[in-house]
Amino acid sequence: MIFFEPHLRDRNIFPYDPFKAMVVPRPVGWISTMAPDGRVNLAPYSFFNAFSGAPPLVGFSSEGYKDSAAFAEASGEFVWNMATYDLRMEMNATSAPLERGASEFVHAGLETAPSSIVKAPRVAASPGALECKVTQIICLQDMTGTPTDRYLVMGQVVGIHVDERYLVNGMLDIAAMQPIARCGYQDYAVVDKVFAVKRPAGAGNQAGGG
Repeated sequence: MIFFEPHLRDRNIFPYDPFKAMVVPRPVGWISTMAPDGRVNLAPYSFFNAFSGAPPLVGFSSEGYKDSAAFAEASGEFVWNMATYDLRMEMNATSAPLERGASEFVHAGLETAPSSIVKAPRVAASPGALECKVTQIICLQDMTGTPTDRYLVMGQVVGIHVDERYLVNGMLDIAAMQPIARCGYQDYAVVDKVFAVKRPAGAGNQAGGG
């Protein structure tokens, strides 16, 4: 077993930082936003997850104050779009550093779909999307309290879009949707097989339990 402190990593042994390859898989934060002036942004984020079921809260972390964080703060809204195996190349294309004002939707050949509550559009081809209202934007700090120029954007889910083709007996067929997840380096994983484990008595075994 090799042990090291992150800032003392032996680059001869670990030329690539293993941290992101250990905390895996991570849901892809495919975030669409709209600025008050109407500009639209779409970008994938490696750090995204759900943090609460009631109220439903999700968040993405921006390494640097990028357009997604800036537009979300200015508008108070964002949309999470499910990135799937079928959309993997389009998702990757939206990470390109385009000129300001250029549309990632157009660059990736993606059509937009209107949201129902927020102004930011959705990815029309995505089988699921969450419309969100911003609740907090937190400038992350290190253990000394020093700001890191990393921004956690939290949002409460106010609208849910689900492609009804993936609804089976009242539950989502996640294996059929094939969402992809971020791993380390240039790697991703796809959910194409699931298994169930019954929880211990008292821990909650109801369908869809948190």
